Amino acid sequence: MISMPARELRRGRRTPQAARIWAATQQAASAAPSAGHPLADAALAAALSRRAAEIEAAFAAPQPAAQEIPALRALAYAHGVLDTFAGLIGRGFDRNVANLSEGEPAAELIARWGFHAVDITPCADGRLAGLVDYILRVPPAVVAYRKSYAGAMFDVEESVRHWESVELRRWREAKPNAADAPTRFLKIGVYHFSGADPDREGCAAHGHDATRAAAALQRRLEEFARAVEATHCCGASVATLLIGVDTDTDAIRVHVPDAAGRTDVARFVDNAALYETTRPLARDAAKEAVRAAVAACAGVPTGDPASEGMRWFCGYLLKNNLGQVDAVRAAHRGGYAERGHTERLMVVGDAVDDVQLRNLAFQAQMETVEENTFALDVGVRILRGLHEPRGLAIPLLVHFAYDERIPGAYERACVRARRLRAAILERFAQLAGDGLLYVRSLVRAGDRMEFVA
Repeated sequence: MISMPARELRRGRRTPQAARIWAATQQAASAAPSAGHPLADAALAAALSRRAAEIEAAFAAPQPAAQEIPALRALAYAHGVLDTFAGLIGRGFDRNVANLSEGEPAAELIARWGFHAVDITPCADGRLAGLVDYILRVPPAVVAYRKSYAGAMFDVEESVRHWESVELRRWREAKPNAADAPTRFLKIGVYHFSGADPDREGCAAHGHDATRAAAALQRRLEEFARAVEATHCCGASVATLLIGVDTDTDAIRVHVPDAAGRTDVARFVDNAALYETTRPLARDAAKEAVRAAVAACAGVPTGDPASEGMRWFCGYLLKNNLGQVDAVRAAHRGGYAERGHTERLMVVGDAVDDVQLRNLAFQAQMETVEENTFALDVGVRILRGLHEPRGLAIPLLVHFAYDERIPGAYERACVRARRLRAAILERFAQLAGDGLLYVRSLVRAGDRMEFVA
């Protein structure tokens, strides 16, 4: 367990403690091949690795012959990227490979720990594009919502509506459980940072400052919790959890709430350090070490009943992530060689979770340009910096999902998609006119999808 004062996390300074952790990681990774972490799931790691290889292979497939005119060549590249991405969406990858934890369905375990639905808001940064399936390894059945914003600065009112939707279904259909069950809705906010290069590869939306990113997101989580309590009667409440991701290694920081549910941004369990301390242990001893680290971070005994559910959930995420850290170490000798952005495309509109992979896509969720202008501008700036020097256009996919059971839903989705595409082209008219931005619109109902003009 690592607890760092906020002053040691400020921008432009890697603490001696953080430097030691990073150095130890690199030294261990460059040593003789490891037998792996005792809590790593080899079968799950292999399945995720195969999926990543399939995605990479799809983009590596030969593209149509290059056009002679540079502008047309740039657009042909972007068209091919979007076609490939749509094809991957339609492939229907099995995202239930992490459905079991210790032999039990994850949804049942999480309900037992006191949570009936999880809403995850990460930063829109493409290095978090594999957050749910790879970094946290949470099955989709557990995740009610996942929506990205620049800096993870989500819309509080919209999150309240998401909570209301889940709670209404509990009252009307007893799904995922009955409304009187003693469980809560859990909102998770995920920020990111760079352990190796904090000055340049942290979250751009927060000035590459890990403390600033964590503090801003924690305030937003608190605002959401207060909003639910203020607008609904009968003791309505939600649980919140703050998580950080080191995008160099995929190791997470879990800011475990104390017994009263309070979160301190300077207090967290650092999975990079926990990996090192638990790697030599037997499996059962490693599990106990994780539980002890979580309890110590919360400031409670390991048997404290009041905080038990949240502590077990935090331990579940840490254990899952230890497997990801192990996989990254094995495949990339301790950390990703490319620490920065390498996104292939942008996705705006509704989230696309079917195809997850680090740095695959910068996702900015919105229905109108005005709703998430900051994320849109950040994404265009990042991808322009990646693609324009190579003479390539930015591939941007406008994506809206609809429920075909609802009359007129398809037509309304098409209207939204066309409207957002037009607004993006208007906002970036010069870039599009120069052939450096290519935008297509896709509407989708389950397995059915269609590009709309």
